[in-house]
Amino acid sequence: MTDRPADEIARQGADIAAFHDHGLQPAEFRELFLAGMVLPEKSIAGRMLVDRRSPAFRRLCALPEYYIERSELEILRDQAVPIAAGLGPSIQLIDIGQSFGPQVQQLLAVIDRPWGYVALDREKDALLDDARRVQARYPKLWVEAVCADMRQAFDLPSNAGGGRRVAYLPGNAIGNFDPTDALAMLSLWARGLRQGGLMLIGVDLRKSVLVIESAYDDPHGLNAALMLDLLERANRELDAGFDVRLFEHRVHYDSDRGRLRSDLVSIARQDVKIGGQIFHFAAGEAIHVSDSWKYSVEDFQALARGAGFRPIDVWLDSHELFGIHLLAAG
Repeated sequence: MTDRPADEIARQGADIAAFHDHGLQPAEFRELFLAGMVLPEKSIAGRMLVDRRSPAFRRLCALPEYYIERSELEILRDQAVPIAAGLGPSIQLIDIGQSFGPQVQQLLAVIDRPWGYVALDREKDALLDDARRVQARYPKLWVEAVCADMRQAFDLPSNAGGGRRVAYLPGNAIGNFDPTDALAMLSLWARGLRQGGLMLIGVDLRKSVLVIESAYDDPHGLNAALMLDLLERANRELDAGFDVRLFEHRVHYDSDRGRLRSDLVSIARQDVKIGGQIFHFAAGEAIHVSDSWKYSVEDFQALARGAGFRPIDVWLDSHELFGIHLLAAG
């Protein structure tokens, strides 16, 4: 990642300062889904197929069992003064693929005179919608949109506001990567932010099996519905023949490794047509849907150091379920 001048978008009613398109071709649902089905262990984990902007995901975040967003908002509210002091004034805030969620809105409300906001995402149309929402809400903010993949090298917009460049990865998005991939992604950002750049990153803490599994397999069935909707989407878009009644959502937390695994398990022997191909499912066979990795404060700081960051501070919620880390590049 390197600095380059912003490409001004045409002023035909344009409502954000600049748009940068790095030519990313978004992977098709068909391609991602079928690639997962031909693996020795059927898996669509890590393919980012869940829509974080969907009403179903927003309902999940509001559940009492699903503590992640609520805990992070508590930290941003109660630790607003030290967080703002740590970031400094006149920053350029880079929102990494989180669709201008409540956490970013809360952060913008507490930091000192931010000059710029950069929305980053893979999906161009949704990205521009998010950036325009920010511009409408903060008319004096220099808002740019970057269509890119946070896991790949790309050019960051220039930082002309005088303050630090701060990348923010809220939620437990870092937990969607296994530790090896998380290290690689963080290393990329440590180089891209350059000496003196900062990264603010939400990290889910290790905790009891009961708390974690209740959050990811809630008694209301919202997690299960969100996962099963991936099969319904395959039926709609791939002309697949999934009978969702023959699959169960199951989660398992490996406390030794800090890994929460979610699967859709076939409860019967069955053959399913997907995209013109026939796939066999044995009774009890799983489609691995997602992983969510949890860290202790010390383990995540060690990971960050290995990636080229220097831990500056960490703030926890009152129940010590979640943490926000402040890291400095270089």
